[in-house]
Amino acid sequence: MRLRRVMANSSKPVADSNPTPLGPKLKVASGNEFELLVESRPHGLVRRLFSTWRHFFGTLFGGLNAWVRSRTKEERHGLGYMSAWSLALLTRPFVSRKLVKLPFAVQLRKRFEALGPTYIKLGQILSLREDILPPEITEELKNLLDRLPALPFARYLELVERQIGRPAGEVFSWIEPTPLGSASIGQIHQATTLAGDAVIIKLVKPGIRETLKTDSVLLRIFGRFLQLFLARYQPRRVIGEFLHYTLREADLRTEADNAETFAANFKDLPDVVFPAIYREFTTQDLLVMEYLRGVRPNDPAIQTLSEADRDRIVDLGATVIIRMLYRDGFFHADLHPGNLVVLPGPKAGFIDLGMVGRFDDELRRTLLYYYYCLVMGDAENAARYLSLIADSGPGSDVKGFRRDVEEICRRWQRSSNYEDFSIAQLIMESVGKGGAYRMYFPVEMVLMVKAIVTFEAVGQYLKPGFDVASTSRPHINQIFLNQFSPVRIARESLRGAPELVDALVKAPMLVTEGLRALEQATHRQPENPFSGIRGTVFGGFCIVAGAIVAAANGPWPVWVTLFVGGILLGIRRSKAG
Repeated sequence: MRLRRVMANSSKPVADSNPTPLGPKLKVASGNEFELLVESRPHGLVRRLFSTWRHFFGTLFGGLNAWVRSRTKEERHGLGYMSAWSLALLTRPFVSRKLVKLPFAVQLRKRFEALGPTYIKLGQILSLREDILPPEITEELKNLLDRLPALPFARYLELVERQIGRPAGEVFSWIEPTPLGSASIGQIHQATTLAGDAVIIKLVKPGIRETLKTDSVLLRIFGRFLQLFLARYQPRRVIGEFLHYTLREADLRTEADNAETFAANFKDLPDVVFPAIYREFTTQDLLVMEYLRGVRPNDPAIQTLSEADRDRIVDLGATVIIRMLYRDGFFHADLHPGNLVVLPGPKAGFIDLGMVGRFDDELRRTLLYYYYCLVMGDAENAARYLSLIADSGPGSDVKGFRRDVEEICRRWQRSSNYEDFSIAQLIMESVGKGGAYRMYFPVEMVLMVKAIVTFEAVGQYLKPGFDVASTSRPHINQIFLNQFSPVRIARESLRGAPELVDALVKAPMLVTEGLRALEQATHRQPENPFSGIRGTVFGGFCIVAGAIVAAANGPWPVWVTLFVGGILLGIRRSKAG
């Protein structure tokens, strides 16, 4: 099939009218086309370093010129301004004429696009960090391209066959030649297997992994450099978080694992669907998974559903979001309407599972308590739990942060219009206060807010006047109560069973040996004037030690043995006296 080059932003799709056979069994069909990707050999470290440094200094010099232009007449005086103006004049020849007159945020976005897939992905992550970066930058970075040039279909087919180790016609009866999507890392096409199953084929673009590895080395260097001058914006931390997620996302086996984990977590809810994975055709660079046929929740066609069906979808969404975040601590980290599908039933489908967020048990519980306090109207404890989630930087002001968060919570409670001031806005505004008080939040916190924002937007479209807090309250109450169920407490306790048994076995022996040693020492030196109070002192020591172990949630056999041993020693000495 002859592919025609069409710009990605073209408003008129181009298609060939006649499908072209590719072998005796495999056929391709027509569709909208992307700008074609011109493959090139990935740059080596040195060449990539010079290219990246050129854009890095171009961004710095462009930012300086943008700052000088943005000064008002009243601000254009003084040594600081004159020094900046002189430096901007000297560096202006080194900045592209097409960029130098643009606002800094636009320059930054265009530099990321010029640097390629790694930096486009970095910009998309940075666009979420409204808690660290100025709003004009995060808003502009949201305009980064998410529709990038695609591989020619013949080349795509060649790479797919290389991954599955056989001709495509032996596995698929049909493949759509035009991608459903072509992003910074992967390219996806719709297909049908010989068994008649509708599937999606996702392929990592060639050279991407090598580029990511090279860029990750350079980004870590830049992160350390920027940390010296822009510590407030935590560049080293942000870059580290980005590399963690992106390098995982580049391995498609991770997405397959994620899909199966989600399916296992929600196996008790048949109306929540995740795509099935075809493991026999899945590799590091190729993923074949079930194609979920449905409509996007923001599609006008969704309004043809009955009110009861729309309410059902909203309730399913609340169940899924709350359980992902606060029960499992494992959630879809790239949630937006394009990654949601409403299926017949109605059922809720979730796709594009390459990027997930994880909370460890301690963070998950703290977030659960924070959200519970929010929906229950407890502003003081909500502020306290939120401060426990953040890392305190040098010169942090925890009390000031809590005070501001309490005020935001109370303002939200007084608001009668949740469309103007939603719970997601409340959380984002609270998290955004962190930078001013040197309180820094993990990226998972921002991804959590993104999930809630998406749920709010979909809920408002399906059910005008929708309120996340009241809808999610029954679900959060259930999870909160489950935290304190006897079964869960017993299960959590059994995690430390080996240490508990070991302590139970050893504690009496240690106390007995200690008493015997004390008794022997007492009999050897009866002339010591302090010998009469040794038992009392040791008994007191045992009781204090038991109290410390109990306060630290230590194994109960240890502190019970210490308490009993201390009391027995005291009784023994009193009788001896």
